[in-house]
Amino acid sequence: MTRIRRPALQPLSIALMLGLSTSAWSQSAPSSPPAAPATPPASPAAKSPARAAQPASKDNADSPTQLDRVEVQGTSRDDDQRRASTASKIVIGREEIERYGDATIGEVLKRLPGVTTGGRPGRGGEIRMRGMGGGYTQILVNGERMPPGFSLDELPPEQIERIEVMRAPTAEFGARAIAGTINVVLREALQRRLNEVRLASTFERDHVTPHLSWTRNDKLDDGGAYNLTVNAMQHKRVDDIESFSVTRLFDPASGALQRQTLLQTLGQTRDERKSLNLTGRLQLRLDGGDTLAFQPFLMVNRGSGSSAAAQTQSPDLPAGDFERIKYDAYATDTTSRAAMARLNVQWNRRLGEHTRMETRIGAGRMTMDSASHREEDLSNSGLPFYRLQDDTTHSRDTQWSLNWKLTHQMDNEHSLVAGVEGEGTQRDQTRGCTEVDGRTLLSDNCAYLADFGDNVSASTRRLAVYAQDEWSVGKQWGFYAGLRWEAIQTDSSNNQGPVKNTSRVLTPLLHAVYKIDEKSREQIRASLTRSYKAPNLNDVIGRLSINSQYTCHPPDVVCGPNLINYPDRLGNPELKPELATGVEIGYEKYLSKGGLLSANFFYRRITDLIRSQAVLEPVPYSPVPRYVIRPRNIGNAKTYGVELEAKFRLDEYLADALPINVRSNLSLFDSSVDGIPGPDNRLDQQPRYTANLGADYRLRSIPLTLGASLNYTPSTLLQQSAQVLNEIDKKRVIDVSAMWTFSPAVAVRVAASNLLPLTYGNGSIATTPGRVVTSESTGRSFTVWTVRLELKV
Repeated sequence: MTRIRRPALQPLSIALMLGLSTSAWSQSAPSSPPAAPATPPASPAAKSPARAAQPASKDNADSPTQLDRVEVQGTSRDDDQRRASTASKIVIGREEIERYGDATIGEVLKRLPGVTTGGRPGRGGEIRMRGMGGGYTQILVNGERMPPGFSLDELPPEQIERIEVMRAPTAEFGARAIAGTINVVLREALQRRLNEVRLASTFERDHVTPHLSWTRNDKLDDGGAYNLTVNAMQHKRVDDIESFSVTRLFDPASGALQRQTLLQTLGQTRDERKSLNLTGRLQLRLDGGDTLAFQPFLMVNRGSGSSAAAQTQSPDLPAGDFERIKYDAYATDTTSRAAMARLNVQWNRRLGEHTRMETRIGAGRMTMDSASHREEDLSNSGLPFYRLQDDTTHSRDTQWSLNWKLTHQMDNEHSLVAGVEGEGTQRDQTRGCTEVDGRTLLSDNCAYLADFGDNVSASTRRLAVYAQDEWSVGKQWGFYAGLRWEAIQTDSSNNQGPVKNTSRVLTPLLHAVYKIDEKSREQIRASLTRSYKAPNLNDVIGRLSINSQYTCHPPDVVCGPNLINYPDRLGNPELKPELATGVEIGYEKYLSKGGLLSANFFYRRITDLIRSQAVLEPVPYSPVPRYVIRPRNIGNAKTYGVELEAKFRLDEYLADALPINVRSNLSLFDSSVDGIPGPDNRLDQQPRYTANLGADYRLRSIPLTLGASLNYTPSTLLQQSAQVLNEIDKKRVIDVSAMWTFSPAVAVRVAASNLLPLTYGNGSIATTPGRVVTSESTGRSFTVWTVRLELKV
């Protein structure tokens, strides 16, 4: 049975996080003043007010220091950028990315305040800020959106220079960020030499996954620099299939239970994937201080998989019954190929002593091919043969982008920025579908799909114009005002005719920061913004997908009815963009040893909320209405919450304690959707809270660094519609790592992710007149062990 209303709140975890944050907050400064640091932190007042628009300045080489000060300086540089930004921003540099030996970017991001990931631990999933799923978080790579189908999990951490998490939108990075923006910056051509090789292998469920990474960074004779990072990896995964649903039929008049049917599915899936990733940057110095940079990006993927499962239904229903399962077992084999190539060119030109122009041009293509062969045993439905279906899909996304930005520094502490952005994506997709029983062609199901457009051609064009002004008033006040206009148009054609969707949004943006002391050790932030979420391409042009449990088989001439928990799927070209008005208020205190205490409150009021809901509606491929799930504008919603963060060294508060770096955060969320009955009418996928606790320590006597972290997200009840209540299982992930540094050039790291794995599952209760369907699917998660050799030549 689905575990509805189980106690998911963990009082111990909450108490620990609150106690840690509160105790750190309430501590006073040490009774004796600390000794002056070996390298004093940079004074924010000495920085250019254009600091937010010129993040590359942080890449200048630092002066040599003692080895035991390197960690403090690295953390300080990240926090200096966070502190100097007028808009609320978190910066994660190379040191933090490498701290726990994570294999994917999602594992790095899950430890940040307010960031969650979907799916089972170790299996990747959508990255969300504020717990808001469904595309509310803007994901950028080098400030640009990637084509549909691209996942951040395709980027190994070795290729990442830093990660910028912006809690509120800005004019330069775009306002399609109701929850926030995550910008992943690839390796840059720094002014220091690096030649690093990493050999790693992960172990999961008796499967070995090798991984090779090489990074080369060097300077050119003319003052330029280059960077090259190559990653090759192989993944092997085996997962179990375990799901069941219980259907209860009631007498409409008396409400008495008439029949109860259990459907159970058990099986296994196997997946193997090989990938090669290459990123690089060539930066040339031109006359007059200009720079020209070329940044290629290449990704190649090959994969294969298989799945097989058997279904049992009890009691066994008579042939022809509407709710009788359509097959006893199925087996599927799949192959896939994907390749993406992209080149960005950036030209920075000085137009004067205080004026700079930046021009970026990008072009790329991503192709994906997949083929599947599915066999279903139809003996249970009264047909004495197998049903076979072969599907092949080829899609090609061609993308271009053009960005122009002008920055002007004024004498009165104003930094003016204006820009124009253009972007276009063309998607061409073809599909082949055949159904055979070994003797005759069964063209019914494939024919229905063909009627709705097996071949799709769609294009998306975006144009944006923005201007922003960032200025300082004295040494304690900083302000930011921005205005951005953006238009997106989607056009598509298939067998059903042309589809067109257009949205235009004007977004004003205001940010302010007040420095309680002139050294920016304490400051208060506030933001008032407008943001939006445009319908994505798949939501608009989504191709018809008839549910495999209730497809059309002979001797049926047309499709019959289906159930609400087995809906068909289709896009919606009539979608309007969601608009959100947001408020942010935050407090930050920077500690003397590189620590930080912060609290941030946010609020969003959303109009024209988009949600995918299953609705019974007439369809042209059936004489009776069928349940079809498609994205729809359902009304308004609001969400709010608070994000608490504490980072400090333990010896800063306990005189005799070891210098252990402690990192903790607790984020509390709440939301409500108008028109859906409560109390669980929350935004899609949003949990009630998420908590992180981590620590790392470098031993004094031996060159060993130890680290551990705990990530916890409770189970969540979500009222998807008036008829459907969903439950998402809790996640508890414990990671540990140990690194032995033999020399500055050689180190070995051993890490374990998801040390005490839990079973992870989802459930739902769907209620329609006279029928209640309870469904649940579960799957085990596993511990992933990693051994990595790091060599610096």
